[in-house]
Amino acid sequence: IHRWRSGWSPSWLKLGSNPCCCSTGGRNEQRLFPSIPEKPGMPCPGEDKSIYRRGARRWRKLYRVNGHLFQAKRFNRKAYCGHCSERIWGLGRQGYKCINCKLLVHKRCHKLVPPTCQRPMVIGLCWDRTGALTAPFSLSRALQDLKTVVDGLDGIKISQGLGLGDFDLIRVIGRGSYAKVLLVRLKKNDQIYAMKVVKKELVHDDEDIDWVQTEKHVFEQASSNPFLVGLHSCFQTDSRLFLVIEYVNGGDLMFHMQRQRKLPEEHARFYAAEICIALNFLHEKGIIYRDLKLDNVLLDHEGHIKLTDYGMCKEGIRPGDTTSTFCGTPNYIAPEILRGEDYGFSVDWWALGVLMFEMMAGRSPFDIITDNPDMNTEEYLFQVILEKPIRIPRSLSVKAASVLKGFLNKDPKERLGCQVHTGFTDIKSHTFFRSIDWEQKQVTPPFKPQITDDYGLDNFDTQFTNEPVQLTPDDEDVIKRIDQSEFEGFEYINPMMLSTEESV
Repeated sequence: IHRWRSGWSPSWLKLGSNPCCCSTGGRNEQRLFPSIPEKPGMPCPGEDKSIYRRGARRWRKLYRVNGHLFQAKRFNRKAYCGHCSERIWGLGRQGYKCINCKLLVHKRCHKLVPPTCQRPMVIGLCWDRTGALTAPFSLSRALQDLKTVVDGLDGIKISQGLGLGDFDLIRVIGRGSYAKVLLVRLKKNDQIYAMKVVKKELVHDDEDIDWVQTEKHVFEQASSNPFLVGLHSCFQTDSRLFLVIEYVNGGDLMFHMQRQRKLPEEHARFYAAEICIALNFLHEKGIIYRDLKLDNVLLDHEGHIKLTDYGMCKEGIRPGDTTSTFCGTPNYIAPEILRGEDYGFSVDWWALGVLMFEMMAGRSPFDIITDNPDMNTEEYLFQVILEKPIRIPRSLSVKAASVLKGFLNKDPKERLGCQVHTGFTDIKSHTFFRSIDWEQKQVTPPFKPQITDDYGLDNFDTQFTNEPVQLTPDDEDVIKRIDQSEFEGFEYINPMMLSTEESV
């Protein structure tokens, strides 16, 4: 997951209608998947994978007041406001912290502080080891105190349950900006899992820590749904966090789309229906997924889908509630996010519309075909998403065109699935899904991935599976700079995914 640190110009953002028209699919259409690769795992001729696998991003919110740059802060210790000296109470991000001078204040007080921001000083009230309130302190003193605490933690085995030594590391099967995903075997019973490995040094501020905790919590809840990847266990070392999750060996939809170019409508309908069930489950739990894309839709050995990667999720959303974080994968970002509006579950149904278009048309609905470098930018892509009509190929059926128009409505109030009380019912009753028996438990998938070895590694990109599986040695200097208290309580074992002999 990349952080969106740079600003963006809203000068071209404007409200628009929801034009939808048809295209003949002539020469001006560019195929997202241009041809068939020489063998599985190899790129198509002329393929640029950066087009497909651009990571999701999150825009960091900063508030500039009287020379300070405040950021919402989650406090896991006693904290007191540097302005009014009262305790900062509450759950979640209770107050603000200046990223320069480290001033801690209530949200209600941040506009009242004087323009005293000085980078060399940490201004605020803290508690000493006896519980007594102390005076403001300097950054150099704070760093020295922190070093003493961290040095005392050196060499302590943090996890008391499972540990890295309980697993055999088999192969690398994925990699992102923050994490590497390994194929592993639990030595105790030879069960195969995927292991997501996150370096603590990359989780260096509150937003990053919130992301890890949110992903872990969503993984826990996902274990009870057949179309979501669930969590087996979590543990940590001084340098890394480990999430052991279900291993899904059929590859992702991006991998298969690169080989099939586009899918029959029957296949797309099947996958879309299972994705709808997964999204509705998350929404009923108060979770916006916010990162639906081909890369995050996995196929199991039978051909059923499972969504994965919950790092972009937003929890605690009730029906009618909204949030405002500017985040997502560029090609899937909904118009309301680009307009800077508050949004809710609607953004997931928009992303499903984009994904269904890609499955059935074999290309993105927002293809930009030009040699002009000024038009080959994310800013221009966002302008296309906001303003350009979506051209649906004539090769698609009337039912398919109708459901795409429903999901890709630029007005979230009119979008299919977005009515507060009837959204999921509206989707299930749409003519495109009329052949789906939503209550049937056993359905034969239209496609079964080929599993040619013990692990199904042919369904994973060779750019990952050819990597050495070893973890890089720890850097003691880096470990000493990590505040281990930020990761207290990370350990977890899921009883739902453990056999009797593993239960603790």
